[in-house]
Amino acid sequence: MSLPPSEIPLGAMRFNSDSQKLEYYDGAQWLQVSTKETLTGGPRGVFGGGSPGGASLNVIEYVTISTQGNAVDFGDLTGDRRSISACASRIRGVFAGGIDSSNVFKSTIDFITISSTGNAVTFGSSLSDVTRNLAGCSDSTRGLFGGGSTPSTTNISTIDLITISSTASKASFGSLSQARNNLTSCSGSTRGIWAGGWVQPTLVNTIDYVTIQSTGTAQDFGDLISSTYVPTSCANPTRGVFAGGLTPTTTNTINFITISTLGQAQDFGDLTVARTGGSSGASSPTRGLFAGGEAPGPAGSNIIDYITFTTTGNATDFGDLITVNSSLGGFSNAHGGL
Repeated sequence: MSLPPSEIPLGAMRFNSDSQKLEYYDGAQWLQVSTKETLTGGPRGVFGGGSPGGASLNVIEYVTISTQGNAVDFGDLTGDRRSISACASRIRGVFAGGIDSSNVFKSTIDFITISSTGNAVTFGSSLSDVTRNLAGCSDSTRGLFGGGSTPSTTNISTIDLITISSTASKASFGSLSQARNNLTSCSGSTRGIWAGGWVQPTLVNTIDYVTIQSTGTAQDFGDLISSTYVPTSCANPTRGVFAGGLTPTTTNTINFITISTLGQAQDFGDLTVARTGGSSGASSPTRGLFAGGEAPGPAGSNIIDYITFTTTGNATDFGDLITVNSSLGGFSNAHGGL
């Protein structure tokens, strides 16, 4: 039985069994407690590294996801790298692996503070292998990097684990269901998802998942609509979305899954232009972005598309990257794992 208002002390707390929410009393009414963090600078999508056509870049650029417009300069990576992977918490963004302009494979991990601008800093630990074409995902504390290939073209199944807030923290998480490269990854609040890829000479439609706050081998989630490598992806807390890639022709198809369930991907719509991308997605709870990539033939792309997660349908033009770019890494401070 609730106390009459005159007997409720200011600041009292209660659990509302009807709404399943925590509430506090402000002297006149019960208000829901919000645990949502305020994002300095708003929800940012950040894109780093990549290749304008053979060479590797060190450029980092960003957009504000809730608006539309062209990307602006953020700073630089510690070195030029393409075929790079990325993940983020609300505070930090992390770039890992890749290959430089001299075709040297890297195990480097860099980080930035997303709400500011400036150059990346070395994280303090490295990946287990010098690796390109891997894919990363994260929740608010942990970052996971899975798959990829080594200089001997050996595919790997390793999933490395970092604590995003703690430099020099790297451990083994487990492994993917199969060793592969050129895959993509996204996350919900509890699950990390990897999809697609390449096991030479076969394209893969596999979707794997893990529980981010555990360790172990990834489990089967379902399949993409088509076997695809070099797709890109993003997620909000409910949906994971996978776009573009090679099937083996360059595609504009967008697939989606419901992260909390298991099953096959479904059709979402189409990109504005068919292209491959790599791990160059970013998202807020409402919008997903897909940046850059390679259009059919050797032409690169600077296009940024966006979709609205709660609907299905074709992507809309958001703006442009600073330069034509592919094989870049992308993340946000408002993605589905946060």
